[in-house]
Amino acid sequence: MSEQYASTGLVFDEPLLWEKGSKGRQGFSMPVRDVEKCPLDSDLEGDLPDLPDLSEPDVVRHYTRLSQWNFCVDTGMYPLGSCTMKYNPKVNEKYAALEGFAGAHPMVPSFLSQGVLKLMYDLEGVLREITGLDAVTLQPAAGAQGELAGMLVINAYHRAGNKKHSKILVPDTAHGTNPASASLCGYRPVSVKSNENGILSARAISEVMDEDTAGIMVTNPNTLGLFEENVSEIARIVHAKGGQVYCDGANMNAMMGVVDLGRTGIDVLHLNLHKTFSTPHGGGGPGAGPVCVKKHLEPFLPVPRIVLKDGVYEIDEEYPDSVGRLHSFYGNFGVMIRAYSYILTMGFAGLKKASQLAVLNANYIRTALEGDFYLPYDRFCMHECVFSDKFQREDKVITLDMAKRLIDFGFHPPTVYFPLVVDGAIMIEPTETESKETIDQFISACKAIAREAKENPTLLKDAPSKSKVKRLDETAAARRPCLLG
Repeated sequence: MSEQYASTGLVFDEPLLWEKGSKGRQGFSMPVRDVEKCPLDSDLEGDLPDLPDLSEPDVVRHYTRLSQWNFCVDTGMYPLGSCTMKYNPKVNEKYAALEGFAGAHPMVPSFLSQGVLKLMYDLEGVLREITGLDAVTLQPAAGAQGELAGMLVINAYHRAGNKKHSKILVPDTAHGTNPASASLCGYRPVSVKSNENGILSARAISEVMDEDTAGIMVTNPNTLGLFEENVSEIARIVHAKGGQVYCDGANMNAMMGVVDLGRTGIDVLHLNLHKTFSTPHGGGGPGAGPVCVKKHLEPFLPVPRIVLKDGVYEIDEEYPDSVGRLHSFYGNFGVMIRAYSYILTMGFAGLKKASQLAVLNANYIRTALEGDFYLPYDRFCMHECVFSDKFQREDKVITLDMAKRLIDFGFHPPTVYFPLVVDGAIMIEPTETESKETIDQFISACKAIAREAKENPTLLKDAPSKSKVKRLDETAAARRPCLLG
């Protein structure tokens, strides 16, 4: 092995498995052969695969070191705005690993799957209570598919009434995938600008809402971390023209137990179990994006549906107006178990407290850093706060430089350059699971970086300096990507 074994402290440079080990090493002992040796038939012979000879410590240390390269929510604070990277309680993993759940097969008949079906049926029930809506499907596999499912339901509802629409309203503070979900349903997204307070005004909606518009897709709280306080009036305007109101519920972590979305006029809401309800996410999934709807939209939900008939839980496909199936079988069941465990262990009072603490933590950061970073909307926020690099640009330091420097302080950077309505955005979401001590350390790091931007901007341009991998050439990576691994 020609490479240096350790680069900085205990940050290991780990080689490929083929570069480790030595000829003849074994990771386990073969049992004593109790039969005569017999050669393979000639047609079964061939070149042996090129496998490295490794001991058990070689293998264990290799994969342990690779795992240590990755920063995760179990490592430290993960303040990605709009992502709700809260800590995932390990008790949820315990229940998801129970043999009856982990070993359940989706093709087992319903009468042998009563426990599994009951859990999903009950999860739908508690999600109805939390959101204030009337019916739920757990089938969508992620938030983006939940968005699509919600828009498919709205589209099917309009078609059932022989109504044709070509447009959908999408605020500039909505999540970035909303226009794509609308387009897949045949709608042309019409952008609506937020006002000087960072929220939608009823006047702006009334000016563009017409009978050719299927409805509106709002994100509440929006991507500025601000509550859409005019949502009820906006819903009345949309409903008066025959439209439907879809709400992106990815930011529900700010509103659990506080806001009854059904009473605000929302017709369709998707949730992210892998955000709000504390199941692992990132790295491609799996996730879960349940969709909650008002009663008049229930016939259009995806099939199959779980129903309770004469005390027996069944899978029912007999919904002729349904948008159909969106996922094999019924969805990502392991995620549902974890979310249900989280909800039961927290209780409704605990869920409300979680939202209150998430909002408190975000506002604590907002007020602590408002003199160090530019605050484009200097007002009470919800679960996340958005700054920009306006102050630092005077010293030719930009958002990316500060995000990279945070790595040297041991923190995962926040979301940067989103939402697009804020130039050079720095979007911070601490969640409720971070202690005051951790948040104070994060604030101190941010303040130190703001000072460095004034006193030694070159330090930020070279950041990160302490990580295993230094700053990448992002332009070259985008223009000449290495796709061979």
